[in-house]
Amino acid sequence: MEDRRKHPRTEVDQVAFVSSGGSVMSCRVRNISLEGAAIDVENPAFVPQRFRLVMADGSSVRECRIAWIQQNRIGVTFAEAPQGNQDHKQLESSVTS
Repeated sequence: MEDRRKHPRTEVDQVAFVSSGGSVMSCRVRNISLEGAAIDVENPAFVPQRFRLVMADGSSVRECRIAWIQQNRIGVTFAEAPQGNQDHKQLESSVTS
């Protein structure tokens, strides 16, 4: 399978929350890049097509869209990629902290 990512992903293991329409469920972010992430959830059937991914440490909140689902892992794309180097550095620091 060909990897079509424009940006490399960083492997992480961070607690986050899927938030949509007033409901919230916990998840774990397994990898992240400027364009998207892979998250693990207990039951993907309860995750809406579009939602906010809120990092538990408060480092970022991103609007997401589901790209794929494989068992309990969901690949998401971010609605808007961060602009400029400042946002990229902020994302990198939130990923590595």
